[in-house]
Amino acid sequence: MARKYKILILGASYGSLLGAKMAMAGHAVTLVCLPEEVQLINDEGARVRMAARGVDGLVELNTQTMPGKLSAAGPGEVNPADYDLVGLAMQEPQYGVPVLHELLNSIAAANVPCMSIMNMPPLTYLRRIPGLDIDAIKSSYTDASVWDNLDPALMTLCSPDPQAFRPPTEKINVLQVGLPTNFKAARFDSDEHTGVLNQLEADIQAVRFDTGNREVELPVKLRVHDSIFVPLAKWSMLIAGNYRCVQKDGMRAIKDAVHTDIDATRTAYEWVVELCVSMGGSESDFVPFEKYSNAALSLVNPSSAARALANGAPNIERVDKMVQTIAAQNGMQSDSLDETVDLVDGWLEANRARA
Repeated sequence: MARKYKILILGASYGSLLGAKMAMAGHAVTLVCLPEEVQLINDEGARVRMAARGVDGLVELNTQTMPGKLSAAGPGEVNPADYDLVGLAMQEPQYGVPVLHELLNSIAAANVPCMSIMNMPPLTYLRRIPGLDIDAIKSSYTDASVWDNLDPALMTLCSPDPQAFRPPTEKINVLQVGLPTNFKAARFDSDEHTGVLNQLEADIQAVRFDTGNREVELPVKLRVHDSIFVPLAKWSMLIAGNYRCVQKDGMRAIKDAVHTDIDATRTAYEWVVELCVSMGGSESDFVPFEKYSNAALSLVNPSSAARALANGAPNIERVDKMVQTIAAQNGMQSDSLDETVDLVDGWLEANRARA
């Protein structure tokens, strides 16, 4: 019988999507989250809604009725050494909070393999990419020191391609999937740790959901790849869509950021692909622009980064600035990206001045 793993996931919003998929596959998942989330998830479970092929409307996954167990706890209530895998599913600025910084240090001390599903890759993962000047990239992070003690050999990145949100009229234990694509993870350095990912991939693939009259396959799978560049496919999407939601006087939907000037979007997208190829990736590691632009038609809200800026956040994930810095190291520059970085800088300066 295949082994069942214990998985610790930091973050209960987006993290509940991956956690629910793992619990459906029979594994034990603990979500690290805020006290009000801990109470609600432990009392009522996490609820994840998504479309399924051949089913009208959305199906709702309730973690209380799954073969595996999903529970929630505060950051001071978990021992990383008790787990086989750690998932990092919080926004990058959150890890600078002292209690979470301390938890990352405990994870490092326990030598537990980590899989990030953050848009902003942990600095630890970037150390796996040959030729990068890591010190120059540190200024793109809210607090780069939180990643100092983690081992690159025990860190992988999973492209957070599925789009999900918490419906504003629902309780905070409800997550709705808007774009049910797959998580795409790079292998670990070791075959042993990669084997954990491979089993999770197979177990999630095998899951079927009982609708009451038949069993159906669910979207949002885990896919494991040998190339360390596959998760970087998200960078093109973020630079061409998510960060271009940010405008001088307000925010626009991802759909509008992509389709208002499709030629400009294609240029921005393919420029980032070119950058990633120059770093050592292969064209086949990345998503064709047409596939991305078609998917963007369903993304009718501003990106999470844009919404955070509009709501006054003093810090957000700066994938835009990170890509700009890495490009400069490779002798590349984009006027479009420079404009985006300046716009984000302006919003952050204004937000910090009001704080």
